[in-house]
Amino acid sequence: MDKLKEECGVFGIYCPGEDVARISFFGLYSLQHRGQEGAGITVSDGKKLKTVKGLGLVSSVFDEEKIASLKGHIAIGHTRYSTTGGNTASNVQPIVFNLQAGEVAIVHNGNIVNAAELAQSLPGTSWQSSTDTEVIGRVINNTPGKNWGEKITNAIPQLKGAFSMVLLTRQQLFAFRDPYGIRPLTLGKLNGGYVVASETCALDTVGATYIRDIKPGEVISIGRNGLQGEGQIKSAKKSFCLFEYVYLGRPDSIFNKELVHQVRQRSGEILAYEAPVNADMVVAIPDSGTSAAIGYSKASSIPFGEILIKNRYIGRTFIQPEQRIREMGVKIKFNPLKKIVKGKRIVIVDDSVVRGTTIKKIIQVLRNCGAKKIHIRVCSPPIKYSCYFGVDTPKRQNLIASKKEVTEIKKFIGADSLEYLSLPGLVRATRQKKNDLCTGCFTGQYPLIIDNKFTKNILELKKIAVSLVIPEGKISPKKTVTGRRSGVKNF
Repeated sequence: MDKLKEECGVFGIYCPGEDVARISFFGLYSLQHRGQEGAGITVSDGKKLKTVKGLGLVSSVFDEEKIASLKGHIAIGHTRYSTTGGNTASNVQPIVFNLQAGEVAIVHNGNIVNAAELAQSLPGTSWQSSTDTEVIGRVINNTPGKNWGEKITNAIPQLKGAFSMVLLTRQQLFAFRDPYGIRPLTLGKLNGGYVVASETCALDTVGATYIRDIKPGEVISIGRNGLQGEGQIKSAKKSFCLFEYVYLGRPDSIFNKELVHQVRQRSGEILAYEAPVNADMVVAIPDSGTSAAIGYSKASSIPFGEILIKNRYIGRTFIQPEQRIREMGVKIKFNPLKKIVKGKRIVIVDDSVVRGTTIKKIIQVLRNCGAKKIHIRVCSPPIKYSCYFGVDTPKRQNLIASKKEVTEIKKFIGADSLEYLSLPGLVRATRQKKNDLCTGCFTGQYPLIIDNKFTKNILELKKIAVSLVIPEGKISPKKTVTGRRSGVKNF
């Protein structure tokens, strides 16, 4: 599909007396939009950790029996889309380590761009995955500190990129965020305990009360002594991902005190002033374009309507459709209301155009249904550059806006007109300061220096990960792996 792939969702809970596994399941369910390739939960009862995880959607990985088997009062969970490391069972999180001091589990949203270099600085390591999450965990463990809080705080300056993370020990929960605050991480309170999650929608789902966001560079711990600050590494600037507002976040989530739905609606209103057009109706590409389409309709006084019905039960599938169905293309996901489309001048509002292939097919379908005019309005600037901080953007040469001007894109997709929201307009919709936002995918200006050779499979390409996957909890300090530097204690 012509969409950016999401990143990941993280969830953590410390709540004695509660069914933390079940709460985590529903927390992850509300974060399913952030990752649909794998899911997992690790629970601690104070003595040992137990993990259930697997490939697929949250609902397919867990059932009643598996949830009931996870007993404890602390838990972390993860929904995954592979942004570093391939989509394999060994890369599904939480990543669990068996250390001399006991087991530790970790979950991660984001990307660190120096993962390969950090991995190569750990000679003799027996790797159980090919994710930067494992690299981060090993770096933290090898960093000096009297306790986990100190080790995490001291490790943060070594990690270059985006990371919103939750770490679980037998007794404590730790949450921390990169100094730029690129990816979201929020804190809530639940029945005397605490919850951390990628988005506030997860807090709402489990009945937790929002307290605040985890600050950029901040490390907190939650344990028998309650909530404690462990340290904070300050950055010269904040760089929250602007695309979280455009597409990644759920409309009912709040980022930096702004409801995503309202940001998107404002972006549609501003777009209507920047790019007006005469039309009979305003419609959206469901679902991320809906809020902006409502805003465009409100500001332009053109009625809002529906012409595309979305099949909401598709999700990600590993089953390839047979050829006749495959040729129907977008009709598998969107079906047009033919009687409403015929003879109408339509404004389609969408969040972004990545490759241009899907919107081109939608326009063709609507032309065949008798649409008189089709105008495309995009509630973000053209995406010209890859993201290196947790979104699986296609290579730059596959981004249509990186190689075509707007007039050329209009011709390629077959629209009667095409206009994008300006960057100042989008920033204005967020009500944030431009200098507090990462606009890299639009401008190519990133908060830190990027090696543009970075790819999601860089750890495999540099042969950091071994072909032998060591089962979790089975790693011996004396374990060696053939074909690698061996004989050094694991982790």
